[in-house]
Amino acid sequence: MKSRSLPALLVGAGVLLALVMLVQASPSTAQDQAGRVQRISERLHAGEVHAYLLHDLQAGDRLAVSMRATSGNLDPAIGIRDTTIPLKEFATQYSADVQRLLTGGGNTQLGLKELRSRYFLAWDDDSGEGYAAALEYVVPASGDYMLIATGSLSAFGRATSGDYELLLGLNAPSFTDGAVAPVGAPIAERIQGALGVASSVEQATGALTAAAPMASLALVDIGAGETLSAYVEATSGNLVPVLVLRDYGGKALQAGNLGGQEPRASLVFTTTESLAGSSLEVRAAKLPDGTLSEGDYRLLVGVNAPAVVTGQAQPQGDGVLAASIPVQTGLKILRISAVDSPNENYTVLASLRMDWTDPALAFSPDSCHCSVKLYSDKEVDRFLAEVGSRWPAFTFFNQLGNRWIQSRAAAIWPDGRARYAESFNTTFQADFDFRKYPFDTQTFPIYLDLLYPTSTYTMTELSGYSEIDPAHGEDEFIISDLKVVPSTVTPSAADKPVSRMTFSFSAPRHLNYYVLQVFLPILLIILISWFTFFLRDYTRRIEAAAANILLFIAFSWTLADNYPRLGYITFLDAVMAVTFAVNVLVLLYNVFMKRLENRGEDERVQRIDNVLDWAYPLLYATLIGVVVLLFF
Repeated sequence: MKSRSLPALLVGAGVLLALVMLVQASPSTAQDQAGRVQRISERLHAGEVHAYLLHDLQAGDRLAVSMRATSGNLDPAIGIRDTTIPLKEFATQYSADVQRLLTGGGNTQLGLKELRSRYFLAWDDDSGEGYAAALEYVVPASGDYMLIATGSLSAFGRATSGDYELLLGLNAPSFTDGAVAPVGAPIAERIQGALGVASSVEQATGALTAAAPMASLALVDIGAGETLSAYVEATSGNLVPVLVLRDYGGKALQAGNLGGQEPRASLVFTTTESLAGSSLEVRAAKLPDGTLSEGDYRLLVGVNAPAVVTGQAQPQGDGVLAASIPVQTGLKILRISAVDSPNENYTVLASLRMDWTDPALAFSPDSCHCSVKLYSDKEVDRFLAEVGSRWPAFTFFNQLGNRWIQSRAAAIWPDGRARYAESFNTTFQADFDFRKYPFDTQTFPIYLDLLYPTSTYTMTELSGYSEIDPAHGEDEFIISDLKVVPSTVTPSAADKPVSRMTFSFSAPRHLNYYVLQVFLPILLIILISWFTFFLRDYTRRIEAAAANILLFIAFSWTLADNYPRLGYITFLDAVMAVTFAVNVLVLLYNVFMKRLENRGEDERVQRIDNVLDWAYPLLYATLIGVVVLLFF
């Protein structure tokens, strides 16, 4: 066999080396051909702008970006620009041009489109599904680029917010279905901080005592990468404050002055992920003698505001402490079907309405292709399941038995406005005062209590809603207007205060029934007793007086069924007692006069009788007058 020449061997070695290098390079080359995919989840507050750095893109690369809202009413918009102008300078120039456009007149929509084309290499608002944004961009030159993510048309006052998902693909196949998994190295890197939102600082004051040595203040949701700062100082007393930051489960994240050595405390905490449901706890530390310190305090809390820890920062920007959500509440009494005076309760058919606004309930209209989410009757259960604890759950404090719901409905608008309404039938307990019965005026209350503390929800009156239907159907009482009084109650010493709305109306009784069925018979009984005084046959007078007493007793029994057995005397009780006593005295008087007559003292009998004939009605009237003075 012939041996190979040297050139042939060199060529063969070169081919072998090339094959080896190709094999070693194949993984990365295959990855580049398959492309890279990255998925990012963040939250945009109203007016915020998020920026991402697209590092070291190559000419000819195909970049695909989609942005969709995953919560809230966010309407996504995205844009790509180069990095020749620093981000803050770019944001300042762009905002200034937008303001000039809005105040300059002309075709604003066309002008805004031209402005975007001038500032961005590519821009999109609604090319994705629904309100989602999507674009594809072929990189013209190698280098760094910037991706801008924000809410659409915020310049026109439509400030949307919520969680979003960014899906980026670099030289990757289509991923419009959104189900593709991340592949390869990250494409975009978030530039920390958010444009369009100034630092937020809020101030609060309070007092800590031995009886209440701790105050827990709820915080708004804080995005990832943001820094929370807090500072508290004593302003009176011997207070030594302690600061503790806790998450939604009560776990301590950061603390200040935990040892209780200074009359002030501060803390700084930078989030690595979104922080929701957190709270800031201000506690009174113990003094060396073992007693709790007490006094007033001033608290500063801020987001992305480092000056807070110096105690010199001034309140600015959005709120940092979560404010209680006002719930406008109204009640209409449609019918009063029964008033049970003996058992001190009444039954009503009524409608309840509650209106509130909670940004956490906001949604994007494209998620349901609707301008409002409506839930009726049985669908309200789905509403309650969807909102979870984000609604002002309530109970009626003085409700007896079941509340029979006739119908109910709920609605949520894209900006987080919500409404709950129901029509129901139930019985309420009342605390009647019968002392002036039947000239009494009773109060009929309905106590509506929220289950969540006042730090979460507080009820206010829904203007123009609460009323009593003129055709309410109640004939025993004269119904007045419905009064609405908000207040705060503490169910027990271990509970936090909750908001209460008291709906009540006062009602005196219609007196026609009592005049005809009670006082007229009493007057007739008294008159019958008096008329017997003009008889000279004392035997007949005794018989008439005894019959009158039996009639009065029977009459008393019929009245006893109409009002409860009470531990105190009512006006009607007193009138009946006086009437009964007078009738008994009349009987005894006639027996006495008969005995005098039998003893032959006719002249004395006549003299006494002449006086009592007219003294009797005056005596009865005087006794009734005394009763009136005692009760009114």
